[in-house]
Amino acid sequence: MSLWLLLLACLLTCLGQVAQKYAVESWRGASLSWSRKVRSPWLWLALFALGTGLLVWLLVLQRLPVGIAYPMLSLNFVIITLIARFVFKEPVDVQHWFGVFLVIGGVALLGQQS
Repeated sequence: MSLWLLLLACLLTCLGQVAQKYAVESWRGASLSWSRKVRSPWLWLALFALGTGLLVWLLVLQRLPVGIAYPMLSLNFVIITLIARFVFKEPVDVQHWFGVFLVIGGVALLGQQS
């Protein structure tokens, strides 16, 4: 159950990051007032996802040692890299992919401890 909560916290955090990206992309090139920016559905989705992710993270910390849980949040780097590459079409170089695979290996090792 703890690992499922940890995965949910990661996914909610990543959803919040992606929604933030969509929010600022929708503002790019437009001279919008702050009141129009604050009404962005992407901004509200980001706030909801990040807030919910925080609450789930608190549940994770009740169940797992922080020394195990926190490093596993590095899965966010993997997920966001995949989204950056395949959704936003951002370039990802070989060195970055190597880092992603190292993170995956570290998370796998930590997952065996919990």
